[in-house]
Amino acid sequence: MSDERDPGSSAAPPAMTADLARGVARGDRVHAFQSDAISVTWSRRRCTHAAECVMRLPTVFEPGRAPWVDATAAAGDAIAEVVQRCPTGALHFERHDGGAAEAVPTANSVLVSRDGPLLLRGDIEVRDDDGNVLLRDTRVALCRCGLSKAKPLCDNAHRAARFRDAGDLRSEDAVQDPGGGGSALRVTPHEHESLELSGPFVIGSGDGQTMQGGTSVWLCRCGGSQDKPFCDGSHARVGFESR
Repeated sequence: MSDERDPGSSAAPPAMTADLARGVARGDRVHAFQSDAISVTWSRRRCTHAAECVMRLPTVFEPGRAPWVDATAAAGDAIAEVVQRCPTGALHFERHDGGAAEAVPTANSVLVSRDGPLLLRGDIEVRDDDGNVLLRDTRVALCRCGLSKAKPLCDNAHRAARFRDAGDLRSEDAVQDPGGGGSALRVTPHEHESLELSGPFVIGSGDGQTMQGGTSVWLCRCGGSQDKPFCDGSHARVGFESR
């Protein structure tokens, strides 16, 4: 939540192998805050200031304080519960007291948030066109306005751009179910093109009224589709640049 590096935190370098540690994005740098019971890691790059942590456990998460995370200010169970509510995966934890580790959800879900990003939960793998792992996580927020400087991740650019989309699922045949693919949800943000999801998932509308399930879908990430959240080829027309 802080815009400056937090004194008192330790910086952990990003993993550089194909098998990235869960929660660490390639090229990212996370900061660690520790107590005897639990360590909390935070990625500034992935944080969109959703403030779930601040609202639910302000004694631990206090923007403006240095360090802004005090892992000694609450029990490990309470901190772990709040960390798992972070919608972007910017926060993660590791227990030192024998408490339960963060579980991988048994089902993969995609929420098309109103006027905002795609919010994914589950066993998520983000890969590039060559199949290299960019991120493995249980929670990921992906840009769909086309303007993020941290693509494919959301960086809140939609707010400054006043991106507007209710998150409705209007098309009934965009989600396909060819089957296969195992239990993980593989996300491929194709260069200068759309976002491909393969693997079992359920996608839900922003108002929570519509859900579709399948194993394959192509989603807009340029912000120009007339069939949002699904791709309609607009990335070619608008000259979308994914870098």
